[in-house]
Amino acid sequence: MSAQLNANARRRAFRAHLAGEACLYPASIYDPMSARAAEELGFELVFMAGSVASLVILGAPDLVIVTISELAEQTRRIARSTTLPFFLDADHGFGNALSVMRTVEELEAAGLSGMTIEDTALPEHFGQSGASLPHSLEESVGKMKAALAARTDPDFVIIGRSGSVATTGVGDAITRIRAYQDAGVDAIFLSGLSTREEVEACAAACRVPLLLGNVPATLRDAEALAKLGVRAVITGHRPHSAAVRATYETLRDTRAGVLGKQPEDEAPMMDRLSRKKQYGEWRKAFLTSAKEAKS
Repeated sequence: MSAQLNANARRRAFRAHLAGEACLYPASIYDPMSARAAEELGFELVFMAGSVASLVILGAPDLVIVTISELAEQTRRIARSTTLPFFLDADHGFGNALSVMRTVEELEAAGLSGMTIEDTALPEHFGQSGASLPHSLEESVGKMKAALAARTDPDFVIIGRSGSVATTGVGDAITRIRAYQDAGVDAIFLSGLSTREEVEACAAACRVPLLLGNVPATLRDAEALAKLGVRAVITGHRPHSAAVRATYETLRDTRAGVLGKQPEDEAPMMDRLSRKKQYGEWRKAFLTSAKEAKS
């Protein structure tokens, strides 16, 4: 199967999940090995946050300083490594509506299944104090329409994202949900909701699948959320922070001369996730003469 066909299949699978009745918890991933670990463990979807992308690519905080070309390269590496639907946070699309179009073109070509475009005025402007507010409704709708116009595969999922509940209130968030739906987005992603009442009010305004991020643990009742039309909840990004901590602690111990014992299951796990057996078969098929292969 070609990479493009594989991308198409994963996009259709993503749409099927969104059209279903279950609320899923996507795996937070950041590179090919973490995506394969999620696949082996039975996750249905994988997601990369903008904050994690910034840490992985630049070792920098989430200040929107990653470029679209850098994000597209990391996307391509992950997308080619997994059969799972893969979507990510594309922040504000790296600029105005025309920049959003370029972002869609690059990420779709990289094999992504879907992306969020948020309405927050990013990056932080000179003299700003406090949280970033949303763009005007008119500009935000323009970005959503630009994203939809730029995709070439109709199965590529465009998700309108807003954090307006926490900044301009539930009323404004509902206005934006309705406007983005009217513009044609495939789903809505909301962050910053903190109460069940907020979730219910926003869900009632949604005609398309709803995804949530950064909701309190007390609201993560998959069955109850599913009944409200919530199809995915992002539960944080511990895998990457855990990996950084493990690396730091291992290097610390190595520096101190305390090498410790290598975990017995480490090599088999690395072999599985790196597809060592498959590469071995390819080596035998393509790097070995017929005479050597028989011996």
